Amino acid sequence: MSRNILVTAALPYANGPIHIGHLVEYVQADIWVRYQKLTGNDCKYICADDAHGTPIMLSARKRGIDPQQLIDEMHASHSADFRDFFVEFDIFHSTHSEENRICASKIYNRLKDGGYIARKAVAQAYDEQAKMFLPDRFVKGVCPKCESPDQYGDACEVCGATYAPLDLINPRSVLTGTKPVVRKSEHLFIELAKFETFLQSWVKDHVQPEVANKLEEWFEAGLRDWDISREAPYWGFQIPGETDKFFYVWLDAPIGYMGSHWRWCKDHGREDEFEAAWKPDSDIELVQFLGKDIAYFHTLFWPAVLHGSGHRTPTQVYCHGFLTVDGRKMSKSRGTFIAARTWLEHLDPQALRYYLASKLASGVDDIDLSLDDFVFRVNSDLVGKVVNIASRCAGILRKRYGNRLSAALDDTEMYAEFAAARTEVGERFEAREYAKAIRAITALADRTNKYIDTKAPWALCKAEDTFEEGHRVCTQGLNLFRVLITMLSPVVPKLAEDSFALLQSPLSWDGLDTPLLDAEIQKFKPLMLRVDKAHVAAVVEASKPAEPPPAPEPAAPAYAPVADTISFDEFMKVDLRVATVVEAEIIEKANKLLRLTVDLGFETRQVIAGIRKAYNPEHLIGKQVVVVANLAPRKMKFGVSEGMVIAAGPGAPDIFLLGVDNGALNGMRIK
Repeated sequence: MSRNILVTAALPYANGPIHIGHLVEYVQADIWVRYQKLTGNDCKYICADDAHGTPIMLSARKRGIDPQQLIDEMHASHSADFRDFFVEFDIFHSTHSEENRICASKIYNRLKDGGYIARKAVAQAYDEQAKMFLPDRFVKGVCPKCESPDQYGDACEVCGATYAPLDLINPRSVLTGTKPVVRKSEHLFIELAKFETFLQSWVKDHVQPEVANKLEEWFEAGLRDWDISREAPYWGFQIPGETDKFFYVWLDAPIGYMGSHWRWCKDHGREDEFEAAWKPDSDIELVQFLGKDIAYFHTLFWPAVLHGSGHRTPTQVYCHGFLTVDGRKMSKSRGTFIAARTWLEHLDPQALRYYLASKLASGVDDIDLSLDDFVFRVNSDLVGKVVNIASRCAGILRKRYGNRLSAALDDTEMYAEFAAARTEVGERFEAREYAKAIRAITALADRTNKYIDTKAPWALCKAEDTFEEGHRVCTQGLNLFRVLITMLSPVVPKLAEDSFALLQSPLSWDGLDTPLLDAEIQKFKPLMLRVDKAHVAAVVEASKPAEPPPAPEPAAPAYAPVADTISFDEFMKVDLRVATVVEAEIIEKANKLLRLTVDLGFETRQVIAGIRKAYNPEHLIGKQVVVVANLAPRKMKFGVSEGMVIAAGPGAPDIFLLGVDNGALNGMRIK
């Protein structure tokens, strides 16, 4: 029975061109969708431009154009890049659409009626020089959790922590470079904590294990209310019932999946399907592909919004890692921050699709585009092994057999084995284990080439007594090629199209059960060219900035740089005391926390410390530690912490408490 599947990929932001890092996700999802369609499933691939937010408004203002013109230009650019990389959406829409406005307003009103929306006066970052409130991404500073520098005001790209812009250490406006001031304004929030029980149950079966482990950290820290409003001026949808407030882009962006699907259904006369797809008990699968950097939004906020508004939640959310080039983060100065269009001007897009597939697995690990390995693997495996089979056999058929396949195969058992191998390859595509699928196909290509080398049809066709055998061997080779290219078709669709034009046969997954015999084929033409290293070098050169790059910054230190200095008098306000641990216990449902009771000599206090992975609580009892004694009590999810134990280290098991050995020092102040 065929499946009905709705697939989405994260929405590209309509403020810049597509680059090869983006393409990891769109190609990954496109391969999965093409496989589903090839095997007979009703599968739709939905995407849209993420077309709202302050960055778009400011970019348009800088260029002196209307935001609508900017997003229209970006939509045309993105559409062309996706088309030329053979990323085949069933619809590529925009979040700035009437469908999305209606869906966002409906969801907001349902959440409001359900008691999930709260109003709060919030302190916001305000740029006095620019005279405007600053969106999260327009504030940068040092991450308050891991102290990594140059992080945006909503989430840390190093440790994944989420926070408010004013939580940053040393915040600064990216517009003027000035330090923002604090101004208060009333905002609307979704009370995410009300969904905690639901979300903890939901993530167990709908995300990858690595993502579930990361989510556990966020559950331990406590789910924060989510700010969904922004002040005017703002490029987006006005919130129903409000005069000067707009939906924050992260509310209406994921709802754009719904709006785009609705538009597709309207265009195809299937509006009943839209209602069926998004109802809570829908039997239509909803599969979402996205980068690990936006896992928080899609695995906590998005399912909570859907659940709270009476809609279905995703069947599966699949996250992928980032793309590095030659083992390093993509860099403009090195020419490895490569725009999709730059690649298209010099190299075959299918070569990149093939290489990405050869590296992609089902986890969230980063993948590396090694440019030398890229050239070798495409030329050796795809062109040298797979495409070469067609070249070798079709050439002999043209010269000796009138471009016609024989009426029988040379080895029917071998063909049946190859055709049956598509089951295993298909399972690997289904599981997103593309690298394993490519390896299996390449192994079959090796066997095919070995078979041809052993049989030597170029010699068989020259002797009368082996002439017919040569015909069967070439026919065998082309039929094995047909199997291989069918299995590769989700990865290299244009190569598959050209190959089946050569064979004058339709692409069919189930059709492989029957070999192609006694049929005319077209005259062979080169199906794919080898990658020229000079063209790779041209891509790198074209991707470098036009102006000489600035002088390199000093190498990043092993640890985050020190924050603003403080005076000696300020430091002396920190009251460090020696304390003895009298009790230590594991906090249930918290992977990293221990609850300590420490004796300061003059009183005992409770301290919650994130050292569980480094210390057995039983071994801490009786140990002396250094405590910040005058730290204000902090209310946490698992109780009140009345101080802080001093520790250092990179994390996980390598956390080292600062302690002393003399048990008579309780309460002594360290100066």
